[in-house]
Amino acid sequence: MFSEISDILHWFLRTFRWQDAVDILIVAFVLYKLFKLFKGTRALQMMIGLTILVMASFIFQWAKFYTISWLLNNLWAYLALSVIILFQPEIRRALAHVGQSPLFSSMNLESEAKTIDELVKGSVTMASRKIGALILLEREHSIEGLIEMGTLIDSRLSKELLISIFLPYSPIHDGAVIVQKDRIKAAGCFLPLTLDLNLSKELGTRHRAAIGITEETDAVVIVVSEETGTISVVIGGKITRDLDAQALRRVLTNVMRPVKKKTRKWF
Repeated sequence: MFSEISDILHWFLRTFRWQDAVDILIVAFVLYKLFKLFKGTRALQMMIGLTILVMASFIFQWAKFYTISWLLNNLWAYLALSVIILFQPEIRRALAHVGQSPLFSSMNLESEAKTIDELVKGSVTMASRKIGALILLEREHSIEGLIEMGTLIDSRLSKELLISIFLPYSPIHDGAVIVQKDRIKAAGCFLPLTLDLNLSKELGTRHRAAIGITEETDAVVIVVSEETGTISVVIGGKITRDLDAQALRRVLTNVMRPVKKKTRKWF
């Protein structure tokens, strides 16, 4: 047995080329980038399902289940079209953001502190006046699709601009504001609602939208309740409510500087 293993290893070392190593590394890198792109989204579950289907197809062919293999082989053309349709947002995002840096990576400490300060002051001011707000902070997963459906602003983030957007008589106050780095990219953006039936009935549409988008992406969402004047933060589909200015500042600091933390303890 050991001699057979030795022969196999010897054959492998004789036939393995440096091009093969580069080839494997390129494929591994592409798969890693795809996993990062789809991580935290429902698209990842769909990719896993397709992978299982491909593996099952090879197994059925190897086991000579001809009828099932014939059905699967005839379904691939339709499945390819379905994948393009279902993954259209992710494909467009990947093509548009090849090599995109993570959120806030190019911001210096002064810019980070200024951005956090404006977000905290704006949120606290709106909470004190019971002005409802929904502020989405983009992280590594791009959300260009949501930006394109909103009202483009692309202005430096400020407390005054945030408040003016969410005033009740503003035509775009019902949607979400999307923040990229230190800029407000768009307002009036509508987010997908969560399908979780176990949520408290106290949570309104803004909170459900915040949970819904963070279930699909790694975004962080600040919610200011119009009814209670409380501030909440949603990360990974989990909501933390009744935050004061100090707690909100701590969360945002951890979000903006995740690479400097050994553990991601948000609160």
